[in-house]
Amino acid sequence: MAMAQGKWVKLDQNGTGPGARSSHAITIVGQKAYAFGAEVTGEVPPPRVGVTMAAVGEIIFVFGGRDATHKELNELYSFDTNSNMWTLVSSGDTGPPNRSYHSTSADDRRVYVFGGCGVTGRLNDLWAYDVVEKIWIKYPVPGENCKPRGGPGLAVSQGKIWVVYGFSGVELDDVHYFDLVDEKWAQVETSGEKPSARSVFSTVGIGKHIFIYGGEIDPSDLGHMGAGKFSGDFYVLDTETRVWKKVDDRSNSGDDHPGPRGWCAFAPGNRNGQHGLLVYGGNSPSNDRLDDIFIFTPCLN
Repeated sequence: MAMAQGKWVKLDQNGTGPGARSSHAITIVGQKAYAFGAEVTGEVPPPRVGVTMAAVGEIIFVFGGRDATHKELNELYSFDTNSNMWTLVSSGDTGPPNRSYHSTSADDRRVYVFGGCGVTGRLNDLWAYDVVEKIWIKYPVPGENCKPRGGPGLAVSQGKIWVVYGFSGVELDDVHYFDLVDEKWAQVETSGEKPSARSVFSTVGIGKHIFIYGGEIDPSDLGHMGAGKFSGDFYVLDTETRVWKKVDDRSNSGDDHPGPRGWCAFAPGNRNGQHGLLVYGGNSPSNDRLDDIFIFTPCLN
């Protein structure tokens, strides 16, 4: 089986950045990356951790997370990148229940939220916020095979919402999708160079492909406050053939490879006209928070 290929580039940072952190979120609008939230080391704790965000057009949407008192949250905020204006879109009984360490993805109209850690346990529900109608949509709950989970991969591809792996008391290695037309869930049997079970990895959907990088393959007894065993490997799933391939990302060490890590902020990126994956910070095997930025661009056939 031919190995998929791609290339990492470490991006230079000018000026004063947000600093080293993990369990934060990042997204891209135009040529700018916007970061929010985190676990940071130092005297000033962030407003929330385990938060997600995604951009639709020039508007960024930030959902959920966990505050300094370990309370799960469910506010949806929007940030207009033209006016630099924050707006509270929904909270309370409107929209998904409170959660953190969930996953978010978006298309050109909707922001999708799946799973995470809720007030009474892990979740496996799927919601969407329609930015045109300005309403939340609750989709059917998957069957028992799709266990409630935190830290899963979530991607939009081929008219389906894909749920990849995650953590449900143990690391998981299953793949499911929700068909937006039929409004039905299905579990997918995959083959090829299948990644080991993992969670809190970085994910991006590009066309029919879903790429995953890094993640935790053996959890810490301290949960998200500790460093489990992290992967530095890159894999791609072809959603048509359902075949996994390990990606040759050109370098196994050095400044141009992010190395093993998890709990990163990540977002779809674009460099020199090529779609890719932007990764910022995260937690390292030494339990040190990271502040570097990389972008990966694949070579797709």
